[in-house]
Amino acid sequence: MIQGLLLAILAGSLVSLQTIFNSKVNEHTGSWSTTTLVLFMGFAASLLFGIIFEGGGLFTLSHMKPWYWISGAIGVGVVICLTLSIRMLGPTYAVSVVLTAQLGCALLWDSLGLMGLDKVPFTSQQLIGVLVIIGGILVFKLGGRERQTA
Repeated sequence: MIQGLLLAILAGSLVSLQTIFNSKVNEHTGSWSTTTLVLFMGFAASLLFGIIFEGGGLFTLSHMKPWYWISGAIGVGVVICLTLSIRMLGPTYAVSVVLTAQLGCALLWDSLGLMGLDKVPFTSQQLIGVLVIIGGILVFKLGGRERQTA
C-alpha cells in the first residue's frame, strides 16, 4: 500500500510539473502545437522505456477490447483542455478543478461499475469528501481576493 501511495504522489507531482512545462511551451506555440509536441515526446519516451523494460513483448496486445484503443485520443483531449484551461484560469485553479473532476468521475465509474471496473458501493463519506474538496477550491479561489477601496 505504501508503494502505491508513493507512486500516486509521484504521479500527482509529475502531472503538476508537466502542466507547468506545457503552459510554458504554449506561451511560444499554439495549443495544438503544444499538444502534438507533448504527445510525440511521450510516445518517444514510452517507446524507448518500453523497449528497454519489456523488449519484444512491448506490443503483445492479446485480448484487448477494440474500444480501449481510443485512450490516445482521450490523451489529446486531456492535454488540449488542460493547456487551454491553464491559460484561462491559471495553473493552480485549473489543476484543482481538473483533479476534482477526475476524482468525481472516478467515484462515479467505480460506483456504477462502468468500463469493466468492479462495482464499489457509493457512500455518504465519499460524497462529503468530494464536496469538501470543491469547498476548498471555492475558498481558495474566492477567499483570497483583496477588497478594493475607492
